[in-house]
Amino acid sequence: MRSDTGFPLDGGCDCGHIRYRMHRNPLFVHCCHCRWCQRETGSAFVLNAMIEADHVELLHGAPQVVNTPSASGKGQMIARCPHCLIALWSHYSSNGPLLRFVRVGTLDNPDALPPDIHIYTASKQPWVVLPQGAPVMAEYYDRDQYWPAESLARRAALLPRIEAWKNSQEHPGS
Repeated sequence: MRSDTGFPLDGGCDCGHIRYRMHRNPLFVHCCHCRWCQRETGSAFVLNAMIEADHVELLHGAPQVVNTPSASGKGQMIARCPHCLIALWSHYSSNGPLLRFVRVGTLDNPDALPPDIHIYTASKQPWVVLPQGAPVMAEYYDRDQYWPAESLARRAALLPRIEAWKNSQEHPGS
């Protein structure tokens, strides 16, 4: 598990309209090789750093949030620069706006956050060679088996807020 040493990390879009800062280490970093991520990025995979939204500060600009289809059928909200349209992070329906999947490539120093795990490798491009010894999953994985204890504790602390958010979406005005 990486420590908070080296944080904060800054990032942003290509045109400079959006700048953000990650104040601490992410919960976990996925390298997802599913076909949906390949299509969304126009690349072989996406590298997402999962982090509580409270630990990501918007320094400049305001992203445009676009609802896009997802394999789950519930969609995902992608925060993009309204000018250059670079995807900065996503919010998936299961966690709402409380957990961000920050696109590691938008960091000024993306080298600081290599993947913790490669997922959905059953559909990875055959020419992508994964590092020897890296955790590799054909589909998804058991979080309790792979996440560090600190990340599991941070996620557990966030769950009541996620449940409250879900409830507010199912029962607006209550």
